[in-house]
Amino acid sequence: MKQVSGKEFIRLVQKRGWLLKRITGSHHIFTKAGQRERLVVPVHGNQPLKLGLLKHQMKIAGLTEADL
Repeated sequence: MKQVSGKEFIRLVQKRGWLLKRITGSHHIFTKAGQRERLVVPVHGNQPLKLGLLKHQMKIAGLTEADL
């Protein structure tokens, strides 16, 4: 699986209609109308997201590996 930084992942989810609700420290919290879940994306410079976190966030956001 391709590694993606928090900044790149944020761009992807915003294209999918997720809206930035708030920023707490380095964590960007996104919500989407009609979704109970929220996305919490850590942004630590250009460091890639860890694989388990990336897979979980992709599942919530409805993204596939092809979308990366």
